[in-house]
Amino acid sequence: MEDDRKSTLVKYFGFPATLVHGDTLEFDRWSWLKQYLPTTRNGERLLDVGCGSGAFAIGAALRGYTVVGLSWDERNQTVAESRARLIGVKDIAFPVQDARKLDERTDFRGSFDVVICLEVTEHILDDFKLFRDLAGCLKPGGRLLVTTPNRDYKAISPTDDGPFETVETGWHVRRGYTKTMLTELCQQAALEVETIGYCSFFFSQTATKAFRTLRDRFGVAGWAAAFPLRLVPPLLDGWAGKRLSRPGFSITLVAYKPRLNRSRHPGHEDGG
Repeated sequence: MEDDRKSTLVKYFGFPATLVHGDTLEFDRWSWLKQYLPTTRNGERLLDVGCGSGAFAIGAALRGYTVVGLSWDERNQTVAESRARLIGVKDIAFPVQDARKLDERTDFRGSFDVVICLEVTEHILDDFKLFRDLAGCLKPGGRLLVTTPNRDYKAISPTDDGPFETVETGWHVRRGYTKTMLTELCQQAALEVETIGYCSFFFSQTATKAFRTLRDRFGVAGWAAAFPLRLVPPLLDGWAGKRLSRPGFSITLVAYKPRLNRSRHPGHEDGG
């Protein structure tokens, strides 16, 4: 029933409806992501690792990218394919694939201009392997775009403070990441950090808390009642939200796969 309701929204309102099923944090991530996905007519290939129900993958396809969206969840992939058809998106595929076994997809190696991985890293115990596998899918000169919880966030819901899992059950296995931790992950994967920032500030977190409270208490009626709150973060979070004391809920990363292997470059000399 819930999937039918969501599909109806997508049918009548198109891509924007894919961003409003959950809380406002998802819209924040798309607002950040699209800055690094300029519209293209060159058919650049993009891989979305952990694509959920396909919102970001579909958004990228609408901007001209040839997209592959991955999830281990077959139901998610079925929903994503249905939404893509409703919106009329082409050049997109949603194969079932576990992100922890990404290295098994030898056809992906060095094949993508952009790899995105939003709110996935915190679910994976071996995050070092994950980053190496993500880097392995990039062409030289390609970009990796990541969001994951900021380790210094202030909890929106009680479960945000843990306890976190010690085995991979689908829930978070760690609280989040700092700039230093993301830099460390990039260095061991031979990626260069371009920029690290944050998204989802005070007004978005406040709206999300209200949304979750109303949804959990009143179901669909609560979701509808909280809907007007979605208008506030896009208007205020980018300026005022960043200046208030609450840290960004997610930390963002843009990393680059060098075109040049410096250790093999004739001009490179160890020790200077």
